Amino acid sequence: MGNDRTPRRLVVDEQTTYVWTVRHKHGDGDVCREVLSLHLDGVRTLIVFRAGEGRYVADGLQHSGSAADGRGNLINLREPHIVRALVDEARERELLPGPRELDGWTLFPAVISRAAAATPAAPPGSLPGP
Repeated sequence: MGNDRTPRRLVVDEQTTYVWTVRHKHGDGDVCREVLSLHLDGVRTLIVFRAGEGRYVADGLQHSGSAADGRGNLINLREPHIVRALVDEARERELLPGPRELDGWTLFPAVISRAAAATPAAPPGSLPGP
């Protein structure tokens, strides 16, 4: 992915371009978390995935930027299509734009559904797995 600290651009439409970064954070009395930072016209929105029961983030065993629910569902916050799915879902819920912190886990099921819908079904008789 290159330098993860370099802000990336996500063009949503002709008038809307977000700048985004992903960071793994811990300390400050809080649990480990993955934080997607979205910037639009000087306004910052954070989508935060905090570790907890049945909620897993990168911890040295998973790749940086990952969030998983322990039921086989995992997203990589460093992938542009995942960021786009999060932005689309947050916009549909009228959570964006706005200077706020969002709980990423509330968006997680919808992002998993969007990813599944965008992935074509395996042809009959194909072997399981990627």
